[in-house]
Amino acid sequence: MKLRLDLKLSQKLIMTPQLQQAIKLLQLSRLELQQSLAQHLLENPLLEDLQIDAEEGETAATDEKIDEPAISRDQGSDEAETPEEQEVPEGFSASGWEEYFGSDHRSGRSQQSVSSDDFPSYEQTVAKATSLEEHLLWQLSLSGLSERQKQLGRLIIGNLDDDGYLRMPMDEVVAGTDFSEEEAESVLKDIQTFDPTGVGARSLPECLLLQLGHLGRNPMGSLGARPGALKGSVVEAVILHHLKDLEKKQYAKIAKALNVTLDEVFQATKIIENLEPKPGRPFVNTQNYVIVPDVFVVKDEGEWVVLLNDDGMPKMRINPYYKQLMGSGRENAPETKAYMDEKLRAAQWVIRSIEQRNKTIVKVVSSIVKFQEPFFEHGVQYLKPLVLKQVAEDVGMHESTISRVTANKYLYCSQGMLELKFFFNAGLQRADRPSDMHSSVSVRQMIKQMVAEEDAKRPLKDEEIAARLRAKQILIARRTVAKYRAEENIPSASQRKRFF
Repeated sequence: MKLRLDLKLSQKLIMTPQLQQAIKLLQLSRLELQQSLAQHLLENPLLEDLQIDAEEGETAATDEKIDEPAISRDQGSDEAETPEEQEVPEGFSASGWEEYFGSDHRSGRSQQSVSSDDFPSYEQTVAKATSLEEHLLWQLSLSGLSERQKQLGRLIIGNLDDDGYLRMPMDEVVAGTDFSEEEAESVLKDIQTFDPTGVGARSLPECLLLQLGHLGRNPMGSLGARPGALKGSVVEAVILHHLKDLEKKQYAKIAKALNVTLDEVFQATKIIENLEPKPGRPFVNTQNYVIVPDVFVVKDEGEWVVLLNDDGMPKMRINPYYKQLMGSGRENAPETKAYMDEKLRAAQWVIRSIEQRNKTIVKVVSSIVKFQEPFFEHGVQYLKPLVLKQVAEDVGMHESTISRVTANKYLYCSQGMLELKFFFNAGLQRADRPSDMHSSVSVRQMIKQMVAEEDAKRPLKDEEIAARLRAKQILIARRTVAKYRAEENIPSASQRKRFF
């Protein structure tokens, strides 16, 4: 074996850092893109937002009219110099920055301007919903408990989950403190009398029984006397031993096990249905976030047009001052020149990447509109099966690029606000036209409509739904119906059945 040198010619696909960042930029959502561009504006002095600069220019022009009504000019000059015609002042240095910015009147603020500290903060002007913990601590402060008991009560309240349950064992709650489990149990009983009813329970049966106690009934009555459901004994028995059977609507089984009539079980069920299994639900902060569409699809002169939504997005450009400074031909230190060149390349890359991203999104959405034009005209019933490969072949891109473009992007049209992923779905074969396919999304919509219109006392089984769909020339199996029903969070026929 001997050593030798060989030349080998090969081609490899290498992802440069710029290409990796461009791919990352492509798949960002609108909010993430705004945050990314704001970071670029912060880090790169050669980049600036054209909108902000225009607003500042308008403010400066207004202030100059107010504060400086008369401006002396050379008698021989008919027009003011444009920024491009101005030259960089001679002798400009780092020591002149303070003087340069100190003479800037664009802000229009006087020395007697009101300080921002005189105004309330943003947090003070926004209404804040009361949390479950704050609501319970307020009641605890008004209770007649001792300071030691209130301290223990704050410890217990702090360990409640969002639903109002105490999931942690009591020995873990008092671990590392000088409180005993007996003290904790006593304080917990006081907390269980607070609003909302059922808070502080350690299980669902305990939560429901606490609420029964507040209804003025005696849920701990004797079962042997069979006083009837409305007096609480049958309700208590169902809660303690037959919640699983109640969930499956097995009323006959419950009646046989408790040796009561079916009507009594129905009455007990009515009472249980009015109870709240999650006492902390009203205090959960369900904040709604506004979705801003990336594109609009509108009809113009009989054709569907895709419009990019650039409202609120930074309009990037190279700062004219630095551009003029670099093109003035002045001698700069090598480190300064290298830094400026690097930032200029980065700024140009960001601007080109944003333009390419916008063009790609419009191109992909236009292809989607072409494939799904019947949907935009008539609704979800006319949605066609579509896969990424079809759009990729239509626009001449790779499937992975289409996947990145459609990720976390939204479209607004006459049918509402829709995610771009919504238009990609599988298809089911039609019996009357084997070459044609029916969209799985429209089939799900049909199933939801059938369930909404069914008789609650005799709900449709999966096989019956499949038969109705086959009558509409849609070839579908019962297990597929069960899959779609589960994905739409529709209970089974036995769970949807109502006896009263």
